[in-house]
Order: sequence, then C-alpha cells, then structure tokens
Amino acid sequence: MGNTKHSVEQDEIDVREFAALVLDVGTVLMESGAHCDRIDRNVRRLAERAGFAMEIFFSFTAISLTVTDKRHPDRSVTAVRSVSHHGAHFGIVTRVSLLTWSYYEGEISFAELACEMRGIRQTPRHNPWLVRLAVGLACGCLCLLAGGDLTDGGFALAASTAGLWLRQTLVRIRYNLMVAILCSSFLTTVISGLDALLGLGANPGTAVATAVLFLIPGVPLINCIIDLVKGYYPTAVARGVFGSFVLLCIAVGMFVSMSLIGINYF
Repeated sequence: MGNTKHSVEQDEIDVREFAALVLDVGTVLMESGAHCDRIDRNVRRLAERAGFAMEIFFSFTAISLTVTDKRHPDRSVTAVRSVSHHGAHFGIVTRVSLLTWSYYEGEISFAELACEMRGIRQTPRHNPWLVRLAVGLACGCLCLLAGGDLTDGGFALAASTAGLWLRQTLVRIRYNLMVAILCSSFLTTVISGLDALLGLGANPGTAVATAVLFLIPGVPLINCIIDLVKGYYPTAVARGVFGSFVLLCIAVGMFVSMSLIGINYF
C-alpha cells in the first residue's frame, strides 16, 4: 500500500517543481542559521520520499542542485537559488525539519508541503523593540554577572539597545552589513564608555566589555566548525571569514570609540 502511494505521488510531481521546492527549503534553512549537514539531510529526505536522485552544492551565497527522475533519467533539471542573508531563527529551522519528516513519513502530500513552505516563508518576525529590549536586558545581566553593579548594568542595557537599533536601522536602509556592525559597535562603546568617563559605576569596564556582545557572530562561527567537521569546506571557510570580519569590525568600532573617549585600560 505504501509503495503504491509512493508511485502515484511521484507521477504527480514535476521535476522542476520539486527542484524549486528543494531550493526553497534549502535557502530558508540557510537563511535561518542551519548548518550545511542539516540542510542536506532535510532535502535528501524529500528526494528519497519523492523518488528523485539529487546532487546538491552549498556555497555561502547560493545553493545549486541537479535533480533527476530515477524512473526517467532523461528528465533532469539543474537550478540555482541565491541566499539573500544569514540570520538566526531556530523556530523556522525546527518547523522546516519537522515538515520534511512529515512528508517523508507520508503524513502530508507534496502539495501540502509546498503550501506549508509558503506559509513559513511569510512567518512574521518578532517585534523589533521587543528584540532590542531583550538584547539590552541580556547584556545588562551579563554585565552584572561579570562583576558590575546596577549602574554598570544600566549603561550596558542602554548601550546595547541603542547599538542594536542602529544596526537594524542601517541594515533596513540597505547599508553594507559590515559598515552597520562597525557603526553599531562604535555607538555601543561610546554610550557604555560614558560610565567609565564619568566614573559612575563600581566597575565600568564590565559595561564596555559586555555591551557589544550582542554583535558577536556566534551562529556563523559555530556553523563554520560543524561544516569543517562534516566536510563542507567551501561554506565552512566562507562562514569563518565572514565571522572573522564581523569580529574585526567590532574591534575597530570599539578601538575608535575608546580612543575618542580616552579609555586605555583594555
């Protein structure tokens, strides 16, 4: 019975439609912070269920693949889809992974899978001010854990909230991401550095050190290591270079702002 269902469904799937859906799944996962091995497992799960052979290649800015109908090898298509950005939304990663399992186990049809993916593409983002507040509270609490007092924590909170607002604003108006990170690091350090300049907190250095932590590219750097271990070397190198350049921009922004303020004990 299961084999009959598999064969009927395969007859109904066009190889081009399948390739487009696989690229949709792959790019959504990569843009949401998934590493290459996880993306590969998800899309191959779809190919196995639908009865297609597939070769796929990941780069930092695009995904390319070739899909071939196993029963009709002359029916083949090669397609490429660009990756527009690199963020982190693990709720989307989880939803897509569960969706591919549902299709693999025959719980949903190909049409339902495509419909669900369109819905995931339109998932609303979190309220920007809620994100800014949460990031500010996180950096403020890290400052307290690092030995700062409430005044230091307040400066860290205000600095990181303002820095994230600036980064989001610059990205929204299509400034280069690295320029946005550098400017965000500069503003964050200027605000948190006022704590040291005015001598208000008990340990103002903790405010300066912890306020910029929201800019650290943790997801790309972790995925870089996973991709290296799993053998996806081109993407691993690209993620590593990307993460390293982000760190450089953070450092430059901090150095310039601390030089202007006159902080010299780091």
